[in-house]
Amino acid sequence: QVQLVESGGGSVQAGGSLRLSCSSFGNTRGIYSMAWFRQAPGREREGVALIDIEGNTNYADSVKGRFTISRDNAKDTLYLQMDGLKPEDTAMYYCAAGFRVPMFAPDAYRYWGQGTQVTVSS
Repeated sequence: QVQLVESGGGSVQAGGSLRLSCSSFGNTRGIYSMAWFRQAPGREREGVALIDIEGNTNYADSVKGRFTISRDNAKDTLYLQMDGLKPEDTAMYYCAAGFRVPMFAPDAYRYWGQGTQVTVSS
């Protein structure tokens, strides 16, 4: 069993920055892929950024150039640096972990955090 706990969300003005963290606990040795997803009210959960155990990354077009995903495997911690935030980035952000190659599909991930709210005002 793996537990994920996100932190770092909050309310910022457009153009501001936030750094999200996701700490993992439990049997994390087999975790190959990690990702950040987000979900706004009335919308389906969408993939934001992906990273595999070697540090290879992939980003949704909507955040490319503004967000940076990274992981510290020794600390079992995932990060999302969010710069140049826009109102359309407002959503609940979720950390995810799994044993498959990283994908933007939510069902590729076995474990999920509880979410951390990001609100960007115009």
